[in-house]
Amino acid sequence: MPVTVPVVPVLDAGVSLRERFVRDAPTSCAPPKADPQAPINGRALLVSSMLAALSVGAVWALYGAKFGALLAVGLALGFALFHSRFGFTSGWRQLVTVGNGEGLRAQFVLLGTAASAVSLVIITGWTAFGPIARPVPAPVGFGLVLGAALFGAGMQLAGSCASGTLFAVGSGQSTIVLALGGFMAGGVFYTWAYPVFAKLPTTRGLLLADHVGWIGSWAVTLAALAVLAVITRRIQHRRLPPPTAPVPTAHGIARLYRGSWSPLVGALVLGVLAGVVFLFSGRTWGIAAAFSLWGAKLLQLIGLHPQAWAFWQQPANAAQINAPLLTNAMSLTNFGIMIGAAFAAAAAGAWTLHSRVAWRTALASLMGGLMMGLGARMSGGCNIGAFLSGISVGNVSGWVWGCAALLGTVAGVKLRPVFGLLNPKSTDGIC
Repeated sequence: MPVTVPVVPVLDAGVSLRERFVRDAPTSCAPPKADPQAPINGRALLVSSMLAALSVGAVWALYGAKFGALLAVGLALGFALFHSRFGFTSGWRQLVTVGNGEGLRAQFVLLGTAASAVSLVIITGWTAFGPIARPVPAPVGFGLVLGAALFGAGMQLAGSCASGTLFAVGSGQSTIVLALGGFMAGGVFYTWAYPVFAKLPTTRGLLLADHVGWIGSWAVTLAALAVLAVITRRIQHRRLPPPTAPVPTAHGIARLYRGSWSPLVGALVLGVLAGVVFLFSGRTWGIAAAFSLWGAKLLQLIGLHPQAWAFWQQPANAAQINAPLLTNAMSLTNFGIMIGAAFAAAAAGAWTLHSRVAWRTALASLMGGLMMGLGARMSGGCNIGAFLSGISVGNVSGWVWGCAALLGTVAGVKLRPVFGLLNPKSTDGIC
C-alpha cells in the first residue's frame, strides 16, 4: 500500500532580509544544496577576455567614446546575466505551471530598479554623450497584443527570451543559436511584410508622466510592482510549489567573479545597467530590433536589396541600415552581452559547446525564435525593449505587453510536450 508523505511548507531560514521580497514564500521541500563549480576554463577565458578588450578598444578608436562605452556596458550586462542566470522564460513558466513566483519577483525588482535609474536620469537631466530622447506614449493596438502573445509562446518553445538568447549563445549553448537564427528570420519577415502589418489597428498609448509627472510615474510603477509581488507570493502560499533548482556556485570573494549570484543581486545590477544604457545611448535598453538589422545586413552581403523595402525606407530605419553596424547602439550592447557571457561562463567553468541536439528540441528552438522575432517586431519590442523599458518609463504599453505575453506563455507551456520539452510539476523535487 503506497505511503503518502505529507507536504510541509519550507522556508529557508538562511534567507537575509534583503531577499525577503523575492524568496519569502513556502515551497514543498527544502531546495537542495548547489553543486560546486567546475574549474575555470582557461582557454575560453583567455579568448573571451582578449576579444572583449580588443573589441572595445577597436570600436572606441574607430567610432568614438560613446560606442566603445556602450560595448563595455554590454559586456557588463552579459557578465551579470550569466552569473545570475537571469532570464524571463523560466520564471514565467514556473509561475504558470506550479505557482512558484520567485523568478517573477526577481523580475519585479529588476523593473523597479530600472524605473528608478531611468527616472533619475530624466529628472536630473544628466547626459553623457548627447541629449536624452524624451519617452513618448507607445501605441497600443492589435499588433501589440498579438505580437506579445506570440513572443510569450515562442520563448517557451525556444527556452529563452531575447536577453536569455544572447547570454546563452555567449555561454556556448548551441541549441540557442538556432533560436537566434529564427529570431533574426522572424524579424526579417516582418520588415519584408511591413506594409501588411502597418495596417493593423492601433491607438495612441498612455505615458504616466504626462499625467502625474516623473516622480508620480515612478511611484505608481513601484506601487504596482509591489502589489504584483504580493499576489505572486499568495499564489505560492496556496499552491506550495517545489523550489527552484540551485545553480553551481563558488563561495566567498570568488563568488563575485566566478558566480553564481542570487536573482536579487542580478536584478539590482541589471536594473542599474539599464539606466546606464539610457544615459549613454539616450534611449532605453532594447535588443530585438537589432536582429532585424543583422538579418538585413546579411541579405545585403549575399547580393539582395532589403534597403528597398518599405520598412527600411522609413527615415529612422534607413539611417540604421545605411550606417556602420558598430555605430548601432543596440547591436553594440547585444555583441557585448554575448562576449561578456562567454567570459562569465569561462570563469565559472561552464562554457561548453553542445554537439548533440535532439531534432525535436532543435525544431522547437527554431520555431520559438521565429515566433519571438515576428512577435517582437509586431509588438514594438521584446521582453527588454517593450516590457522592461516600457514599464521603466511609465508606458502603459509595457503593462499591456506583459499581460499578453503571459497569456502566450500559457499557450507555449501547453505546446512544449509536443516537442519533448518538460514542464515543472507539483510533485517534482525542484522546478
